[in-house]
Amino acid sequence: MITARAAATFDPVGRSVATARAFVRDTLQGWGYTDVVDDAVVLTSELVTNAVVHAGTAADVLCLRTEDGVRVEVSDHYPEREIPLQSSGLDFGSPDREGGRGLLLCAALASRWGVEYSPTHKHVWFQLDLPDRPVGIRSAGPVLPTALLPVTDERVRVAVVQIDRSGSIAAWNDDAAFLFGHTADQVTGKQLTDFVAWPHTPGTNTGIADALQLSRWEGSYGVRGADGRVIPVYSSHLRVRDTQGEPSTVCLLVRDYERAVIQTPARTPVSDGTAENRSTDPFEVFIGSPAPDDLDGLLQRTVERARDMLDADSAFLLLATDDETELEVRATTGLPSARQRFARVPVEAGTGRYGSARMPAVHEDLMAVPGAVPLLTDTGMRSVVTVPLKVEGRLTGSLGVAAEAAGRYSNEEALRLQFAADRIALAVESARLGELERLRRGSLSFLVEASDLLAGTLDRDQTLALMAQMTVPTLATWCAVYTIADQSSEPFLSYVLHEDEERIDGLKALLSSIDPPEPVPTPGARIWPAPAAAGHKAALHMSTRSLGRDAPLSMGAAARNTLATAAAVGGETVVLPLVARNRVIGMLTLGKPSDDHFRQEILELAEDLSRRAALALDNARLYSERMAISQSLQRSLLPPGLPDVPNVEIEVIYRAAGEGNEVGGDFYDVFPIRDGAYGFAIGDVCGTGPEAAAVTGLARHALRLLAREGFNGPAVLERLNAAILDEGARSRFLTLLYGELWPQEDGSALLKVVCAGHPLPLRLRQDGSVEAAAEPQPLLGVIEDLELYEEEVVLEPGDVLLCVTDGVTERREGARMLGDDGLADVLTMCTGLTAGAVAGRILRAVERFAAEPASDDMAILAMRVPEPQTF
Repeated sequence: MITARAAATFDPVGRSVATARAFVRDTLQGWGYTDVVDDAVVLTSELVTNAVVHAGTAADVLCLRTEDGVRVEVSDHYPEREIPLQSSGLDFGSPDREGGRGLLLCAALASRWGVEYSPTHKHVWFQLDLPDRPVGIRSAGPVLPTALLPVTDERVRVAVVQIDRSGSIAAWNDDAAFLFGHTADQVTGKQLTDFVAWPHTPGTNTGIADALQLSRWEGSYGVRGADGRVIPVYSSHLRVRDTQGEPSTVCLLVRDYERAVIQTPARTPVSDGTAENRSTDPFEVFIGSPAPDDLDGLLQRTVERARDMLDADSAFLLLATDDETELEVRATTGLPSARQRFARVPVEAGTGRYGSARMPAVHEDLMAVPGAVPLLTDTGMRSVVTVPLKVEGRLTGSLGVAAEAAGRYSNEEALRLQFAADRIALAVESARLGELERLRRGSLSFLVEASDLLAGTLDRDQTLALMAQMTVPTLATWCAVYTIADQSSEPFLSYVLHEDEERIDGLKALLSSIDPPEPVPTPGARIWPAPAAAGHKAALHMSTRSLGRDAPLSMGAAARNTLATAAAVGGETVVLPLVARNRVIGMLTLGKPSDDHFRQEILELAEDLSRRAALALDNARLYSERMAISQSLQRSLLPPGLPDVPNVEIEVIYRAAGEGNEVGGDFYDVFPIRDGAYGFAIGDVCGTGPEAAAVTGLARHALRLLAREGFNGPAVLERLNAAILDEGARSRFLTLLYGELWPQEDGSALLKVVCAGHPLPLRLRQDGSVEAAAEPQPLLGVIEDLELYEEEVVLEPGDVLLCVTDGVTERREGARMLGDDGLADVLTMCTGLTAGAVAGRILRAVERFAAEPASDDMAILAMRVPEPQTF
């Protein structure tokens, strides 16, 4: 059901778009449809632009008010056009283009929309339904001290009184009965005017009856109580209708001193109430009330109001950098693309007062002075007026409006715009400083977190990944890290990341096809145009190939990926050097999509990050090099492999304590001495780490050399003891179990062992019994004159000899220790197992004995004489 209508026709000139916007905005605000004003203005602007600019005809705009919302119809008079069919494959428009977006916006914003064609008209309409009242904050005030809060009684009473269309009381709640002393039965059906003491204000003739007919009213009056006293109240009236269409008024009443409970916060300064003395702040008229709290919202509202105020086609606002040498684009409306956001232009664009943003300037025709306003180059704007924003004489920004027609503006418009700029300059500067403070705090938090993450790893690949992940998407849309191995090496593309994972492969291929950036050590970000140029070239080549094909109109996947990659690198690309220890070790490359630019604050933050990342990357490189050297030296201390001993199974398990250690204080060796004889050893040097590993190397190599010289077991250990003592202060005591092994023809094995302070070897027989296979003797590296002896042990088929270091027997869980008895118990359960299975079971038992990882080196040597096989 249509309840109101408004119509207007606009001439086919560019300024008609702004006039149409104002017409729709005023119409809907007059109807009280403020919830849908912004969407209606945006859609009308697009549709009227299509009519008066692209079609070149007058535009008819019709606004229809309904009970549920508003319908706006826009018609042009273009006589000939192609009617788009659903199967034609035509595209209504792209969100990335300024033109052709009307139908896309209708589809996105309108509740319903449609297009109707006739021989002389194209008729586009859209319907905007009134939204349900949103849940959330509609107004808020600051946190106040308790002493400043409004005063109320212990319990706040809100009287709810409903008045029917005749002015009679239809409902009266319990709080109303408590406040005024009348029960519901006493007042129902009586006129409200019988109980109200209405104030008579000179110069006004509004009474209670008139107030009850208004859609909304709020104010003070009195209510006569049952005792005859007049109780001052504050009331809020709302006119409603029931499901049958009957109107009534709902009144909420509180004691006058409790008005804060239901009073709507004032949106404009309150005066004394007289029309003569009521004044309005020009800033609130210009920017709207209340003004946006955030900087972006304030700037966008400013350019929109500036455009409307001067009936312009576009407007823009730029903020000055800290050194006031450049202006940064922060808000635009009506320009071909908002992607120019954060682009920079110099404050002094040319000679004379017209070339400086520090003075107001009026350009009647930009065609006569090309480049005078760099932001408007190739935008179709002809006339422009710009004014500075100044605070205490310091340039803080520039505000400008432009029109497509020449000669639109004079000094009078410049004065009007300058007045508006003076009114908002302080608010903009205050919001800008607040934004800078938030950015600085955010930057510090970001750098602290980045430093913690980078310091938490010494892995090169993980450091590269962290560098990229911290910049994307926080600082840039995509990132590439180049590394330089040494001064003679070329930069190598080591890592690529894009916020859209599907673009990573294409981006990596594009960057690999071009020369890397020059490794310049100069600090700071520098522009690198090569990716954008390569992307543009690839897109142009692909488009040319697509145009030359006869088959499908739709592009293939490869073509789409190429174009998407070109768009990804089409914006600004900067390179920051990674300098550590006075050497360029790589480059950090950051990029934006098409026509996008970096803010100076982002580049400064990226520069700080690059310094931290460079040091972390170099530390990871040094750690990797030293770790490789350490591991190579440690591996040289381990035996090259176990020999194949006839008729004897041998298995060794070795675990060095400490991260990155392959060799510690424990060691083992099994080696051939001469034909039919083999030496074996397992020992433990006091301590762990590199110092213990050095003695390990001495002991293992000395054992092999002395044994092959023909010395028996005691002689070998005595000479090794002398060699250890010769190390002087570097010497460490050593426990060692050394033996010689002779496999026998009858299937047994003869062993001659010397146990110098080492845990005793254990012998497992076939019947499951376990016994020590040697006697304890003095350890090495403590006294000079040792008298050692060797003992013979015969391993029968099925017997196992288990030799371990104290890292096994001294495994602890609190006050408990595995010990020799615990080891013997585990070994008892290994009857019939192979040497490898025995060593594995011992290791599992040790690991399960305690939850904490082992803190001592550990070696397990198991030898078994297998039983003869029967067939």
